[in-house]
Amino acid sequence: MTTTTTPAAPRAHSRKGLFVPFILLATLVVLWSAAWVWVRDRAGREMDAWLGREAAAGRTWTCADRSISGYPFRIELRCASLAFARADSRFTLGPVTAVVQVYQPRQGILQVAGPFHVEQGDLTGDVTWTSLEASFHGASEAFVRASVVVDALKGTVRGPGQPDIAFDAQHLEAHGRPTPGRFAAEGAVDLSLRVAKAAVPFIDPYVGNADPTDIALDATVNRAATLHTGTVARELEAWRQAGGSLDIALLSLAKGNRRAQAHGSLSLDPSHRPEGQIDVRAAGVEAIVGQVMGQRFGAEKGALIGNLVGQFLGGGRRARAEAAAPDAVPPADPALKALPPLRIADGRVMLGPFPIPNVEVPPLY
Repeated sequence: MTTTTTPAAPRAHSRKGLFVPFILLATLVVLWSAAWVWVRDRAGREMDAWLGREAAAGRTWTCADRSISGYPFRIELRCASLAFARADSRFTLGPVTAVVQVYQPRQGILQVAGPFHVEQGDLTGDVTWTSLEASFHGASEAFVRASVVVDALKGTVRGPGQPDIAFDAQHLEAHGRPTPGRFAAEGAVDLSLRVAKAAVPFIDPYVGNADPTDIALDATVNRAATLHTGTVARELEAWRQAGGSLDIALLSLAKGNRRAQAHGSLSLDPSHRPEGQIDVRAAGVEAIVGQVMGQRFGAEKGALIGNLVGQFLGGGRRARAEAAAPDAVPPADPALKALPPLRIADGRVMLGPFPIPNVEVPPLY
């Protein structure tokens, strides 16, 4: 008897493996979402703790309608408005947004909308702009870089018994970084400031033209690490006692055909007044001197004094300064004439050996 065997039916392949990538992706999304929620909640707790420490120190911050969003890769802190108050000053800002990437928590971007209103003692100020963005790059022991960029800045400063001082600027940017090799030991910070097309109508009559001004400043603030967020008087006094000073590598001003470059060093004396020496080179000095002196002695005498000053300054003072200290004088524009050193001491301002009349430097605090 012959037996026949029926071949077994082919075994169906399981399709479960097709779903494994989707399951892994869903698990990853759930884990990342949980981690983001934890980071968001921790950021909120950290901010509450910081606000509490600030309030205990006499500084009150108010973030209206605070919210934290930015899922999945960012943490975005938003305030409908921001207010700050302490014993000697207060200010308010419009909407503020701070953004930090989850994977780069030490780098942040701050976007601020105006208006800005500030009160400092008897002074008040109001400022607006079309765009303001700040950035911060931190490190484990210090910061790497901080920057502020502002477009279409416009404002007014008011004081009791003083005329309002209006100002505006087409573009402003400021950058700061720890001074290489000096921050850890001396707390030194390098600053760079650039202002394009600035206008302060209050000073135009003294300079003799209404052209906008371009400003460039490169400087180092020594002992900057001693400065915190206390009152102005307390922070400046701590900075003074620590030996703080401002070393100006280059200050450049250009206002039409009036131009000036300066370098030097400033600090605070025991009476809390600025002191130091600034070396200045300028073009158009004759017109500036003539304008200022003309307001006091009349246009004719002012022009004569200005011409005499111009002839005096053109007589080789620059060459003598370079011969005496060649490394201390930055590369010069040949059109600029060297002025006598500008010295500030004991509340007085001296141009060379001559005190500038009717000019007194008041204490800063």
